[in-house]
Amino acid sequence: MWLLKYSKRLALVQLLLLQFFLLNPAATKKDKPEISSHQLDNAPANFFYFDDSNTILLHDRDAGLVHRSEDAGKTWDKVDVEAGKAWDLWRHPYDNQKAYIMGKASTHWHTNDQGKTWQDFEIPRARPSLVRAPLSFHAKDSDKVLIHGEVCRIGGILDCTQTTFYTSNGFKEIGLLRRDTRGCVFAHATPEFDTGDGEKADDRIVCVTTGRTSDDRREHRLAVSDNYFEDEHEPALEGDRTVQGLLSVAVVKGYLVAAVRAPNTDELAMYVTDDASVWHRAVFPTDSRLKEDAYTILESTSYSIQVDVLAVDPPTPMGVLFTSNSNGTYFTRNIQHTNRNVHGIVDFEKVQGIQGIVLVNVVDNYEEVERSFGQEEKRLKTQISFDDGREFQDLTVDEKSLHLHSVTEMKNIGRVFSSPAPGVVMGVGNTGKYLKGYDEGDLYVSDDAGLTWTLALEEAHKYEFGDQGSILLAIYDEGPTDVVQYSLNHGKKWHKVDLPEGKIRAKALTTTPDATSMKFFLWGTKRGGSKTEHWVFSIDFEDMHEDKCKDKDFEKWAARVDKDGKPSCVMGRKQFFDRRKADADCFIREKKFEEIEPNFDTCKCTEEDFECDYNFVRSKDRKECVRDGPLPDPKGACKNGAKKYKASSGYRKIPGNGCKGGVDLEGEKERDCGDTLKPIVSGEINAERTAFPAQSFSNYFYLERAGSSSDSSKAGEDETVVMRTDKSEVYISRDHGKTWDQILKGEDIKDIYPHPHFSDVCFFVTTGKKVHYTVNRGDTYGHFDAKLEPTRDSNRPALAFHADYKDWLIWTGAQDCDEDNKNCHNDALYSTDRGGTWEYLARYVRKCEFIKEEGRGDKQKLVYCERFKDEKPDGPLQLQSSDNWFAKAETHFNNIVDFATMSEFIIVATRDDSDSLKVDASVDGQTFADALFPSNFNVPIQKAYTVLDSHTHAVFMHVTVGDRQDAEYGSIIKSNSNGTSYVLSLNQVNRNKDGYVDFEKMLGLEGVALVNVVSNIHEAEKGSGKKLKTMITHNDGGEWSLLKAPQKDPEGKSYDCSTGDCSLHLHGYTERRDPRATFSSPSAVGLMMAVGNVGGYLTEKSEKTSDTFITRDGGIEWQAVKKGNYMWEYGDQGSIIVIVRDTVSTDEIFYSLDEGQTWTPYKFSKKKVHVAILSTVPSDNSLNFLLWGQEEDSDSEIVTFNLDFSQIKERQEKCKLDPKNPDSDYYLWEPKHPLSDSNCLFGHIAQYLRKLPDRNCKNDQSIQHYFDKGENCECTRADFECDYNFEPAKDGSCKLVSGLEPPDHSKICKEDPEKMSYFKPTGYRRVPLSTCEGGNELEKYQSKEVPCRGHEKDFEEAHRGLGGFWIFILAVVLPIGIASGVGYWVWQNWDGKFGKIRLGEQGSAFDADRPWIKYPVLAVSGIVAVVAAVPLLVGSLWRWASGLFGGGRRYTTRGSFARGRGDYAVVDEDELLGEDEDEEV
Repeated sequence: MWLLKYSKRLALVQLLLLQFFLLNPAATKKDKPEISSHQLDNAPANFFYFDDSNTILLHDRDAGLVHRSEDAGKTWDKVDVEAGKAWDLWRHPYDNQKAYIMGKASTHWHTNDQGKTWQDFEIPRARPSLVRAPLSFHAKDSDKVLIHGEVCRIGGILDCTQTTFYTSNGFKEIGLLRRDTRGCVFAHATPEFDTGDGEKADDRIVCVTTGRTSDDRREHRLAVSDNYFEDEHEPALEGDRTVQGLLSVAVVKGYLVAAVRAPNTDELAMYVTDDASVWHRAVFPTDSRLKEDAYTILESTSYSIQVDVLAVDPPTPMGVLFTSNSNGTYFTRNIQHTNRNVHGIVDFEKVQGIQGIVLVNVVDNYEEVERSFGQEEKRLKTQISFDDGREFQDLTVDEKSLHLHSVTEMKNIGRVFSSPAPGVVMGVGNTGKYLKGYDEGDLYVSDDAGLTWTLALEEAHKYEFGDQGSILLAIYDEGPTDVVQYSLNHGKKWHKVDLPEGKIRAKALTTTPDATSMKFFLWGTKRGGSKTEHWVFSIDFEDMHEDKCKDKDFEKWAARVDKDGKPSCVMGRKQFFDRRKADADCFIREKKFEEIEPNFDTCKCTEEDFECDYNFVRSKDRKECVRDGPLPDPKGACKNGAKKYKASSGYRKIPGNGCKGGVDLEGEKERDCGDTLKPIVSGEINAERTAFPAQSFSNYFYLERAGSSSDSSKAGEDETVVMRTDKSEVYISRDHGKTWDQILKGEDIKDIYPHPHFSDVCFFVTTGKKVHYTVNRGDTYGHFDAKLEPTRDSNRPALAFHADYKDWLIWTGAQDCDEDNKNCHNDALYSTDRGGTWEYLARYVRKCEFIKEEGRGDKQKLVYCERFKDEKPDGPLQLQSSDNWFAKAETHFNNIVDFATMSEFIIVATRDDSDSLKVDASVDGQTFADALFPSNFNVPIQKAYTVLDSHTHAVFMHVTVGDRQDAEYGSIIKSNSNGTSYVLSLNQVNRNKDGYVDFEKMLGLEGVALVNVVSNIHEAEKGSGKKLKTMITHNDGGEWSLLKAPQKDPEGKSYDCSTGDCSLHLHGYTERRDPRATFSSPSAVGLMMAVGNVGGYLTEKSEKTSDTFITRDGGIEWQAVKKGNYMWEYGDQGSIIVIVRDTVSTDEIFYSLDEGQTWTPYKFSKKKVHVAILSTVPSDNSLNFLLWGQEEDSDSEIVTFNLDFSQIKERQEKCKLDPKNPDSDYYLWEPKHPLSDSNCLFGHIAQYLRKLPDRNCKNDQSIQHYFDKGENCECTRADFECDYNFEPAKDGSCKLVSGLEPPDHSKICKEDPEKMSYFKPTGYRRVPLSTCEGGNELEKYQSKEVPCRGHEKDFEEAHRGLGGFWIFILAVVLPIGIASGVGYWVWQNWDGKFGKIRLGEQGSAFDADRPWIKYPVLAVSGIVAVVAAVPLLVGSLWRWASGLFGGGRRYTTRGSFARGRGDYAVVDEDELLGEDEDEEV
């Protein structure tokens, strides 16, 4: 009975308690947060919250899995994707429902519901990009995504094509956007960006793409499309000019930014647009330049871009912080000596949600650090600005300076100091003079956005913000801990909570991105090594007892205050927040996932609310805006003698600025009409003479300023030249020789070494260990001491340079010299800090070189050295390589002659066992393959080879055949695209005793080259002088022919060609004093000048026998312009040509403004001068020229004359660049093969921009001459050359060399495992440059297609065709019917071209109307039509027909291939195509 009563009473108590808790929820609240834990199998590679939710995705890359939690990490599930396939995880930055899992291969997944469900999508044959983020997003339409991928050959890493795909409907469909991309973005990549074109530009995409003809990054360009690249255009970045050398493109807030590398320098130019249509070049102060990998675009605002520019190079990098005006074009300096790390990360962060507050770390001992070359440790101080960087001040704690660890030492994920919690800022650091180590720091907090600080917790902690700043959470970060700490009053008081799993080492602490949640996520590890455990924790404050905040718990807080504590203005407004008071005992619970919106009060306008208007810039003292050049001429305002007009004051209010009243700087200002006028020009050429006390010039070099990040308009004004005289005195001119200054006085300068890859850098080597240098074209000079004196080998350079890192050097020095300073050996040392420190690289070397080049992977340290075996200078030379400074070396060859690097190829000459020359080639710098020479080549070792050129994806090599003194000659052979298989291009090519060859490529025009051949080999080898003839190729060595002679000499008289053996012959490379004096210029496309004569062969170079010639069409037609020998130079990219007498003294030059059609004399000196050199900048885009010589009556002085054409009236206006506009000053020129009726060259029609010769304007800055590559053409004979083991026959076809086997074409199946089939050899191979399609594909025509091993079924399926009956009808009956009609048409239109050869202007060899010709032609024409149609379908019928009608050769003569110009001189085919080694040209 008692037990029953007790049970009833207990039940009643429980019921009453239940009712109490239900009616009083606060009674169930807890006094500390709830913490739950979960163990992971592996370390997370990535995790994130979806915005405005408690859902987390976590990526386990080791297991290829993704985990999902809906309750901020309390419970977890695996998402439904294929196990082991998840390679990467991405969150959509603007849609909180979407995320993406990228697989390793072509299958990927996306979610539209925060990971509840996933759908797969496929990108065929592509894997995610390994070099850039795989996804780019559209900020306004989350269904639009760009996917960056790589389409690679199976197993290939380097052999990949960067390709971008797209979806516009959330991955329901995926399309190819564009191949050969180097990064693409939507213009609407951020919510702030606005094109201003509405829906028209909604799909605008901007891509960096490869060049039109090359993947060389110097040719990378920008491409824009509004329809997913169905159409594209290249925007004009520099005025009306397009720009090459694009490195990257990015959208920053409301700006689209493109970075461009100027050629031959590490300097960058930055281009900015705020509408993706009109671009401007960003201008930095003249003493600050952007450098590659040396600028960082920082977190910017909607009204300016902030950039940190590297000022001091690694290993102790420092920068300068700049802020732009509102359209991103002009930058001003904010603060110097900012701290950076070697990865370009800058100690810079804005306080989130508040305009104008920035924290930076600066280097206090910057002078000592800069001088120490990395030996002095940086001493950092933290600075804060409350006015967008105009002024900075110290952080303070009780009047002591506070310094905080920042972005370069990230210890957590997300932002370092702040969150959307208004004004609450935390950081780890210390008080004192400068920042100490992280482990010596404490946790500090500020609740007034950094104005004042207090100590929060001793020792370093990770920290996070929650509930809009009402919760601060921290965990110890110097070692393991078993507690977390939290504060509910802005860090004044802290509480500890135990972690459920004991001590962990904290790895990351985070919460929702908006900092409104009351839940936190912690990842940490236990134990270590192979037993490491990974744990994640959910820390939940939602069930704590604090009440919900009421109105009385909030305060109106001013985000920014001045020194007096009063609210301050930024962008014309004061910013306020309604935020929870620090001591309020409540949470903001009801506003979960809603960020606090600021309130604004309008300010009165001050000078800080205005910026310089267009055509105005800040004065040097930054106090006013002054005009930058002439102002726009207001219509009618300055007519009829008016002297004044109203125009801009020079100021404008910053767009987006909200100030009202107060100062008004925008009002119009009265200005002089003279401000609209351009500076008066003299209209004359100016000549400036300078004399030097010396006998001769030893050498000179231009340090050309190719571009500038400070001011592009001044890029041509700094034309620096350095020169050394025979007295070892060095002079420099910054204005192209108008004025000169002697430098490095008293130093015995032995050599000048301009950096081949960075034109700002130059080294001056003395006879001792001291080396001087400049890195800014002579602005300043430094020096270092090498450990060894420079090498005594005059044929080997003392310095070698890296292509990417200008401070990486290899020094080759003399060691163990005898008393006479001879009999030395060479040792090599290296430096990565421009000579600051040197380390030994290799001993007993002949030379060492860096091998870094485009396409050779990431082997930045790859070095090749020629080393004497066993360190014996009289022993054989080994070729060794190393990618770790020879800590470990690999020997590639044990007995080499030499090696050379040319473009993408490395060519090595070795001695084989039979003492014959052997060549190996490599394209990756790691593996070599034997170079297979033409079969009948067996070159004795006492003979040589010369590597000529490799810029057309093939190596041209001259192999010496005859080396008798004064009778040297050889053969030019040409490689395939990997440099390993060679075919004969031309025999009997001239060379001199030093190995130099009369071979020259035409610069700027692909595939054109000139050579001189020895036409009397037998006589020359017996002692007679060489008789040279000049030949030209227009298809990269596939065919050669003599130069057509002009009909008239310079005086208008006809050349005597009565002998019939009459062509143009030119003095070539072997007779050139200065190898830089080339026939052509890459900036003057189509133009060549040369000295030579018309006749049977090249005569001696003299005033009586030689003339000067020019061609304007790439060498097809030539014109004689002057009697005698002249030197020449191209200026303004060919719009000015200057010539001067070469072998006689003169006082005048001639110049042409119309590509050599007319010439004007100009007297430059009062005395006659023997001119040794005529020069200009290497790019040939200057309006200045320099004459180097000696006056007739002087033997103690040498002189230079600067010739300045910048003042002539014909070159004052800038040319208008729009070739499709009739008013354009340019036209599109299409080069062609002279033997072709079409303009197809290398399988396509190339278009080049050329200035119209009669237009009086200047090209100004360099233009991109290569305009477009049109559609591919059908293949012709000109697109092919003879395959390996084949040689040209007399009739022009390629025949197999007797006794040899055809090459094995099945190798392509191994190189490309996805290849389904290959064609057996036909004797022809495609010229590497050719892109032709269809037509006469000689490598396939009359060949059997064979399936690759493993693809037999695919091949059979793809080639399954019609039945036998239809084959007979289509292959036999129909062609014969067609042939009858075609044969009649051929007869009706016959003009004697079947098998015909034309020589110059000669008439026809026979008359087609003669009866013994007329009727056989009708029959033959019919047969030709049949045999031309049948083999397209049935090879067996072709073999039957060819046998019946006399052999399997398809062409009777070379003229049958593509004869189209009867006025072009060619050599008789028996001469050109016969047995070259036995016959003479």
